[in-house]
Amino acid sequence: MFTRPAILALVLGATAAQAQSVPCGGSFSGFVSDLQQEAVRRGHDPQAAARFFGQVSLDQSVLRADRQQGIFQDPFIIFSRKLISQSRLDRGRQMAQRYDSVFDRIERQYGISRGVLLAFWAFETDYGAVQGDFNTANALVTLAHDCRRPQIFRPQVFAALELFERGDFDPATTSGAWAGEIGMVQMLPKDIIENGVDGDGDGHVTLKTSAPDALMSGASMLSSLGWRHGEPWLQEVQLPQNFDWYQTGVHETKSVAEWERMGVRARSGRLDDGRLQASIIIPQGRNGPAFIAYPNFRVFFEWNQSFTYVLTAAYFATRLEGAPVYDAGNPEPGLSGNQMQQLQRKLQARGYDVGGADGILGAGTRDAVREVQRQLGMPADAWPTPQLLNRL
Repeated sequence: MFTRPAILALVLGATAAQAQSVPCGGSFSGFVSDLQQEAVRRGHDPQAAARFFGQVSLDQSVLRADRQQGIFQDPFIIFSRKLISQSRLDRGRQMAQRYDSVFDRIERQYGISRGVLLAFWAFETDYGAVQGDFNTANALVTLAHDCRRPQIFRPQVFAALELFERGDFDPATTSGAWAGEIGMVQMLPKDIIENGVDGDGDGHVTLKTSAPDALMSGASMLSSLGWRHGEPWLQEVQLPQNFDWYQTGVHETKSVAEWERMGVRARSGRLDDGRLQASIIIPQGRNGPAFIAYPNFRVFFEWNQSFTYVLTAAYFATRLEGAPVYDAGNPEPGLSGNQMQQLQRKLQARGYDVGGADGILGAGTRDAVREVQRQLGMPADAWPTPQLLNRL
């Protein structure tokens, strides 16, 4: 099973200054006592707060998981082939049929195609099969106590308490991912409060056991993040050999009509509305797969900030709705982790901010590679190769 907690998108953007402004650390029992007192000051029922905080404990396994976060190092082709199996496709189509009426409601109310929710459902929990077994209350309080990112997790503790008061959370038994997400599409308590939907009409938002609740809530969250009703998100394209590769990447947007004038063509069917703004994405350079990313593609980054994960989820959503397997092409070999670190150090020496020599092809490294390729007279497709490393 593959998991990628959505909270990490927020975690990566946290600042040390913010962390220092939020109480954390010290005696764990004293910290919990302070949380309980603050909860009462916030208006929570004193007895409910006593029951909630009286059961929490420090969870070292949560801290270990936090320190050992996996980063997506595989290039898109390898990564997507790992995640997208025939069994996942078949299961997704079965779920689409089983919950057809729910997806119809989502499409009418939120304008979100079923493939999008199915893709998140599949990647987060394998359609609900593996939701995580960390005690959620313990996880949230542990991470709030830890001084790495308390400003993110402390509000989630009070949100969990609110869910407890509503009867939708049990501090003794509610479990999920190590970072505190709950349910089939892995939502944090605050997101559940803001976007939770009672999809099955039983009076409760139960994301662990009710697929209608989970799917409707996930749709509500995507809508709140800016999903544009009824619009596409991603489509595979073919590009001419003389294409201006420097114009590719999520940083560059043009109207679909402008891209068409530059020779961009849909590999299957037709491109969408010519007035939509879109970007051309070539995750492994000019000789690999190519996609046009419509405005809704950016909403995926609000759920998760890994470029490889986002592109794979968005592509998988199109596959679930009938798109063909992408043309992998014949991309040039990439760099190993050590080679990537060498490249990043060379880029840093040239004054580029790549976020450190961590061996990860992130947005900063891609942008720097594109600029250096252009300076060296190489195709500026942002795909780092041994040839580029040697040139530097």
